[in-house]
Amino acid sequence: MSTAVETAAQAELADQPISPRHGFIRSVVFGQPACFVGVSVVIAFTLIAIFAPLLEPYSVTQQVGKVYQPPSSQHWLGTDDGGIDVFSELIAGARVSMLVGFAGAAVAMLIGGLVGLISGFYGGKSDIFLMRITDYFLVIPDVPLMIVAAAIFGRSLTNIIIIIGVIYWTSTARLIRAQVKSVRERVYVKRARALGAGNRRLMRSHVLPQVTPLLIANTVLMIATAIFAETYISFLGLGDPSTISWGRMIQNSLQGGAIFYKAWWAIIPPGLMVTIIILASTMVGTSIEDALNPRLKVGHLSVRRFRLRPLVGRPGAD
Repeated sequence: MSTAVETAAQAELADQPISPRHGFIRSVVFGQPACFVGVSVVIAFTLIAIFAPLLEPYSVTQQVGKVYQPPSSQHWLGTDDGGIDVFSELIAGARVSMLVGFAGAAVAMLIGGLVGLISGFYGGKSDIFLMRITDYFLVIPDVPLMIVAAAIFGRSLTNIIIIIGVIYWTSTARLIRAQVKSVRERVYVKRARALGAGNRRLMRSHVLPQVTPLLIANTVLMIATAIFAETYISFLGLGDPSTISWGRMIQNSLQGGAIFYKAWWAIIPPGLMVTIIILASTMVGTSIEDALNPRLKVGHLSVRRFRLRPLVGRPGAD
């Protein structure tokens, strides 16, 4: 009897797919130029956010120049409608925007990953109940819901992070649910269940390791969504009034008449920072998805490999 169990266990291990975790990060990050550039940009912005108080040349709460002073050697990006150095505000805004991006994505990953894991693994009534809740959140417009939630619960930074995570967990839940349903039906999972493995062991040892890379890729993409959401929340005047973010910089500049004074340096830099970090996060997330699922790559003809066959048998053909 013990020999049969050992044989079945060995067969289970042999049937289990070999995880390509060894060298995965090296092959994805250094093997794809887009991913390498994206990771470098995200790391650079993260370091700027961490060491923001040390990098700010001026205080962001005190006037250091004239209103809408043009860029100069003293103020590289000029000043805003309050005479505050724009370059210092960009550095300070990176801390808030990156914090909201990472924390909001983490909340969405936690809620969506848990819902998708339970719904996909257990199925039945649990799946129906959780997916109906997911559908209800999907049909609610995100911007009106953010406005109502910010007006009811307040405009603190913590509330904004929770609101973003609660609104954008649905796509993660549906994605993880589909992947868990696929992993649950694989042969090595059924063999482990036949050998007496419980649901917790199956989820911890077999299902979760297979869906974690996909969850990480979706989380990186969610960082871009969270940063953009925080930007237009602050732009609408619903952000934390006690903090400085890139969205709040744009909102303050427009309210202060930056367009009337032709002070482009008060509007373009924060918008450019938001664009760069969103593109970088999208490049990283897309590269990880392509590495996990090569079928997502778009098939195309290579120009170098495309050659015309020689016209054999025709006059003039050698």
